[in-house]
Amino acid sequence: MNPPYAIDYEVIFRHAPVGMCVSVDRVIQAGNEVLTAMFRHPPGALDGKSFSVLYPTMDEFLRTGDRIVPVMNAKGVYSDERIMRRADGELFWCHVSGRALDPKLPLGAGIWTFEDVSAKRPVTAELTPREREVAALLVEGKTSKMIARDTGLSPRTVEMHRAKLMKKFAAATSSELVHKLVGVSP
Repeated sequence: MNPPYAIDYEVIFRHAPVGMCVSVDRVIQAGNEVLTAMFRHPPGALDGKSFSVLYPTMDEFLRTGDRIVPVMNAKGVYSDERIMRRADGELFWCHVSGRALDPKLPLGAGIWTFEDVSAKRPVTAELTPREREVAALLVEGKTSKMIARDTGLSPRTVEMHRAKLMKKFAAATSSELVHKLVGVSP
């Protein structure tokens, strides 16, 4: 039985309840209204722009791309929560998921979704780019050794960043730090 209406995929894309875009080589080809509103850009302003405009720094954009490739090569999909930057400079936690259209080209053509999770997880401390990266990986449940492997840092350096995060978030334990990073009271 056919539905009494035609399915219009463009309407679905434009009015999805999460930010969505189609990208090629990490350049947004088309984004929906939720995406541009979330990042506080005018409608359509992100089309043709590099994903780098959504990151706090160019270094974070590049390092995230380096982390995405092996996961996409292995699984064909990628998902994480990271700190992103709105057009006005405000930093916020964002859940990002993506899928490559061609599994052989992990950063080629793809479909990405973005969900603002800042209501559950506010950015409450001034963090360096490396601290943001370590914090995002801690939230994923990774150990210092795993974070060191993923970032190319030594485990000792990761522990130093974790200690700085614990101080900034007034956390007595690593578990308390993760709870504070995700916005949950321990």
